[in-house]
Amino acid sequence: MKRGYVIVFVLIILAALAGLAISRHTGYVLIAYDTFRYESSLWAALALLVAIALVVWLVRGVIRLLTASSGVVNPWSRRNRSRRVQVAIEKGQMDLAEGRWASAQRHLQRAAEAEPQPLLYYLGAARAASEQGHYEDSDTLLERALERQPQAELAIALNHAQLQLDRGDSNGALNTLQAMQERHPHNPQVLRQLQRLYRQRGDWPELVRLMPELRKDNVLPAQELAELEKRAWSENLSLAAYRGAENESGPAGLPALELAWQQLSSAQRQEPALILAYAEQLRRHGADVQAEEVLRSAMKRDYNSHLARLYGLVRGSDPAKQLQTAEGWLKQHPEDPGLLLTLGRLCLQSSLWGKARDYLEGSLRLERNPEACAELARLLGRLGETDRSNQLFQEGLGLLDERLLARPLPALVRA
Repeated sequence: MKRGYVIVFVLIILAALAGLAISRHTGYVLIAYDTFRYESSLWAALALLVAIALVVWLVRGVIRLLTASSGVVNPWSRRNRSRRVQVAIEKGQMDLAEGRWASAQRHLQRAAEAEPQPLLYYLGAARAASEQGHYEDSDTLLERALERQPQAELAIALNHAQLQLDRGDSNGALNTLQAMQERHPHNPQVLRQLQRLYRQRGDWPELVRLMPELRKDNVLPAQELAELEKRAWSENLSLAAYRGAENESGPAGLPALELAWQQLSSAQRQEPALILAYAEQLRRHGADVQAEEVLRSAMKRDYNSHLARLYGLVRGSDPAKQLQTAEGWLKQHPEDPGLLLTLGRLCLQSSLWGKARDYLEGSLRLERNPEACAELARLLGRLGETDRSNQLFQEGLGLLDERLLARPLPALVRA
């Protein structure tokens, strides 16, 4: 406020001095050139110069204003181009999230062509094209993204592999991921997608070979990795036996199964889940004696209910000794229904009908199990107790899948 007063005061003084100067002498200005001649007082000439300067300043201001306002009106101005790109980005992302694939592809492709960092928009447009079944367009968009941002090769390849999986091209996805594994051998996301693909394809030998890298690079949580490793080796044992049976005669599949078993580490060969898978494959391929020895040896180290249940399905070289061995486990585990089922089965093999009945009924008292129902039903049928046998067969059938009995039977249509 004080500053304003000072300025006004200064202007008044300057005006007074100018008026005093004008009153003392008007001055004279003459400009002559060829036939042109201009004469005026000094103060009039100065006023003219000030007026010309004001006119020039006003013209420049009007030109700037018109230029700026034309950017708002002109659809091809830089400002409007930027606004159109932003609108395309927002619409494309919204369309992609809500599944409007054609619109999403159009908007995101437009945004990608205009933006200096187009990766995310190309990836979104490629996904939208793939969802429409336009696989060639999708691949072309990814190639274009690679041309624009070659440093994003890994990100583009991972998205390409996922799109290939979504369209059912597991071979293409496998080729893509294996190529990325060679170029980026320790990338967690490559390894994570690769192990998931091996599981989907049932390619357990490849997953087994991948396990050291998964463990070294901490791709999965420790517990999940341990479970995956058990399953991979278990499935690999089954697959080895199956492929061996296709390629060999004689004891079909056993050499291949034995080779796969020996490939396991010493610690792995003591895992109950792997022992169970190995013994089960031995039994399926007729090597019951070897399976019984494997199970008995494993149970000496550590009792396992699943191994005990399988022990009743194999026939060892000495049935009496096998029964005696299983009865020895009963002293420490009298409440294990699986072990009682195994004892019932071993008694059936030795024609010990009374003991078999006691063990099977004991198993059913602890757990209503379809296997125990079926074994006891067979025994009772042999002993002439037909009604009780039929009841147990029906109960066992229901226990196999209780969902079978969840709905009423359809009405009987009479002709």
